[in-house]
Amino acid sequence: MSLEFLLYDIDGDGIATITFNRPAKLNALNSGTLAELEATLDDAKNNAAVKAVMLTGSGERAFVAGADISEFAAMSPVGAQKQSEKGQALFRKLETMGKPVLAALNGFTLGGGLEMAMACTVRVAAETAKLGQPEVKLGIIAGYGGSQRLPRLVGKGIALEMLLTGDPITAQRAYEIGLVNYVVPGAELIGFAKQLLRRMLSNAPVALSLTMQAVDVGLSCGLAEGLRYEAAAFGLSAATKDMQEGVAAFLGKRVPNFEGK
Repeated sequence: MSLEFLLYDIDGDGIATITFNRPAKLNALNSGTLAELEATLDDAKNNAAVKAVMLTGSGERAFVAGADISEFAAMSPVGAQKQSEKGQALFRKLETMGKPVLAALNGFTLGGGLEMAMACTVRVAAETAKLGQPEVKLGIIAGYGGSQRLPRLVGKGIALEMLLTGDPITAQRAYEIGLVNYVVPGAELIGFAKQLLRRMLSNAPVALSLTMQAVDVGLSCGLAEGLRYEAAAFGLSAATKDMQEGVAAFLGKRVPNFEGK
């Protein structure tokens, strides 16, 4: 796969790292970057060697500092809506991959960058990271899911404060409000993030996928519907070889050998 704006690597643990590689532009999301991201996500989803995905940015200044504003100048209202829908669909892929996706936030995580991070399974931030939705400062609103995912993660009041002021917050504040899962020194970010993913991957792959699906479904419907889906997913998990192996390993006091079946 030939890439101009991204770096793509799969390590021996099955962790695919996608690195946004436009450091001179603070890794801003231009149309080329989004197209390459879609291609790499498709590969990661369909590649059996990939067990989890990590997103991060090149350089020390930014994860993704938003969309490439230069592409907005000549955008029509219809074009803007189509661009929003395209970005929303792309980030939705992050939520529905069936594999854990971690955003390692190494710097500025603004606008589309934060919207993308919020679509990931978990988020780990460097101590120096800054997070925000500054779209209102440009006379627009968050268009890649920010107005929907942010209140789901941090609550309506805090989300509206961030969305209406457009001001960024520190990594520590993001941790306090539940926007990121961990804050670590920048030098430890990638190692910590991969270790967190390895902890997830030590568990049964089918159970991981069904758990993420159950949470996703439950957040988009009422409690009763969510519980019904959970029960059905629980039944599916009970029919897997991994469940048999997990129970046998527990009773035998040994480490399970899950095969994803």
